[in-house]
Amino acid sequence: MNYAHTITVSLPYEEAVTRVREELANQGFGVLTEIDVHATFEAKLGSESAHTLGDYLILGACNPVLAEQALTADPDMGLLLPCNVVIRRDRSANSTTIQAINAQTMVQLSESPAVQKVADQADANLLAALAALEGLH
Repeated sequence: MNYAHTITVSLPYEEAVTRVREELANQGFGVLTEIDVHATFEAKLGSESAHTLGDYLILGACNPVLAEQALTADPDMGLLLPCNVVIRRDRSANSTTIQAINAQTMVQLSESPAVQKVADQADANLLAALAALEGLH
């Protein structure tokens, strides 16, 4: 099983970040965490490392209803939440890559049938957000 759903869009990086946030919200996800990996590399490893990486942002997306269902079914699922969404672009690229975790990875790690239902819905919502983003280019 592939653990990521990946699309490439011709949007500029900044616009892609904005659109990803909008589409996640349209699917009931809020962004709980944000990690600017580029800025972290620059601060901790230097500008050369940051430049080599390019733009790279990790959003921790959470749908509260689905998170409640997952945690009720299996409290250990908190180790896999929130759902990570990555927006990245190499400095020389003409496109931006957007990735969302394949929520089915949760099912591989839990024996709870209720987790399957949650993963199915989370995956459907994340795929809908990606499909909407794909339609923008």
